Amino acid sequence: MLKAAIFNLQSRFAVIVLVLFCSGTLMLFDGVARPARAAASLCALSLGLLGCTSDYKPPEQPTFYQSMAQANAKVDAAAAASMISGYRRNNGLGIIGLDDKLMRMAEEQARAMASKNKFEHDAAGPFAQRVKRSGYDAKVAVENIGAGYHTLAEAFSGWRDSPPHRANMLHSGVTKMGIAAVYSPNSKYKVFWALIIAAPDDQRG
Repeated sequence: MLKAAIFNLQSRFAVIVLVLFCSGTLMLFDGVARPARAAASLCALSLGLLGCTSDYKPPEQPTFYQSMAQANAKVDAAAAASMISGYRRNNGLGIIGLDDKLMRMAEEQARAMASKNKFEHDAAGPFAQRVKRSGYDAKVAVENIGAGYHTLAEAFSGWRDSPPHRANMLHSGVTKMGIAAVYSPNSKYKVFWALIIAAPDDQRG
């Protein structure tokens, strides 16, 4: 009686594990559950218990984990805005959206740092002058730069963990942003980042 109960329990457990495996949820290695990465052709081991397909594809990598250290790489600005907005919401602040002028300004700064192989705010000119030159009528504007981070997630984490950069991302009253990452394979840092966060001056024009 005891053996039958154990066998029945084990059989049910095996089916549950197989379901999770075929759905891409987990695999077992040495008794430890881990996310499934194997091809679904292994589901043929189900012995007819389940109808697994052979066209399983693992989910695509989120864009904030994609490496910018490659030719033609382009940062997902919408994902960056969502990430920073979520961080601001968690700290009781409003969300921010993208602005074309700030995007171009960030691109100019990142490219200037990459071309000069210099990690500095003045690579494309003094910040106040660049804001004015951009055509963005700002009430307030702040800038974070970064170098050496290969992914958006790394850049965000670096800014979040640095008090002055964190303060810029959590600046009250800002509503718009622009961000850019430029790959420079022959430079020291490989990837240069620029993030500009601002609010328009509603009192003007």
